Amino acid sequence: MLIPLHKAASLAARFMRTLAISTAVVSIAANSAIAKNSDTPLHFSKGAISSVITGKLNPNNDERWYRFDATSEQYTVINITPFAGTSETANVGVLHMPNGTQDGSKGGIVYQGCLPATGTYRLRIARNLMATEGKIAGYKVEVMILPTYASQPLCK
Repeated sequence: MLIPLHKAASLAARFMRTLAISTAVVSIAANSAIAKNSDTPLHFSKGAISSVITGKLNPNNDERWYRFDATSEQYTVINITPFAGTSETANVGVLHMPNGTQDGSKGGIVYQGCLPATGTYRLRIARNLMATEGKIAGYKVEVMILPTYASQPLCK
């Protein structure tokens, strides 16, 4: 049995749309996995509740990503300060939560509160593109995460 030409064309168009959507979904998933794997892990010394990271963004680099695991309802403070010896500060901090939400701001304390979910958190440190002269931008970030027992009174 032969399929009429207009039905064959419609079927082919539907197949091409499905193929394009499938390819896009696979590409997005692969890029997301690559991005998470290239994040710098944030390490805490044994028994420590805070970790300090410092870094510099070269003129052609606008951001750096870090990751850490935490538990829901852990009280957390993330503070960005200038890094000595650099003429610009990468002062934008955005915390990407495992539940898909994000929170952050420019400079100083960029996040303070109880974490909403258990899982891997991603921290984006970036230069403020509205206030840059394209020089090396430094940063010093302190991430403090209280243990769950110490967080309970603050997260109720």
